Amino acid sequence: MEFQAILLIVGAYLLGSVSTAIIVCKIMGLPDPRAGGSGNPGATNVLRIGGDKGKKAAAITLLGDSLKGLVPVLVAHSMGLEASLIVLVGFMAFIGHLYPVFFKFQGGKGVATMLGVMFGLSFPIGLAVAGTWLFVAKVLKVSSLSALIAALLAPVYIYFLAGEISWVAVSLMMSLLLFWRHKGNIQRLISGEEGLIKVKK
Repeated sequence: MEFQAILLIVGAYLLGSVSTAIIVCKIMGLPDPRAGGSGNPGATNVLRIGGDKGKKAAAITLLGDSLKGLVPVLVAHSMGLEASLIVLVGFMAFIGHLYPVFFKFQGGKGVATMLGVMFGLSFPIGLAVAGTWLFVAKVLKVSSLSALIAALLAPVYIYFLAGEISWVAVSLMMSLLLFWRHKGNIQRLISGEEGLIKVKK
């Protein structure tokens, strides 16, 4: 493995470790997302605890977390790395978001960062995953279920739209980790206690 590729892999993890939600809430004078709502430093919880600033703060968080996955993968593409290294870069950005070195390895659930990785791998793949999330969210109005279904289908989309086995394998690992991070949500879904998406106007 070339030294530049190693640097990019490490850099992707470090970039992923930067918590957009915590930084945005601090700048906008909102409560620490780890101490309110679900306790998850992600866009959905920022929306939940943000009050009048919630929609704006959540949108910025969603964009920031997505870019953490998108940018390193695009850089890997521009460097001409082989497919397996490109997806490894994205995976490390995702791992950084889940287990950030800057925040005692206590991070978010990875939905937006995984979506950014998918767009980085291929725009059609990202569009398919994002479209699935939006469609399920619109119909069922359950954020966690939308994310789980989109993550479940991501390896399928990759297989048919790209046919790159290394991408399928790594996306499957990402999906499994995302399911693991949503284990509390899954339990609430089963018991019928999971909350609906609510946006204050």
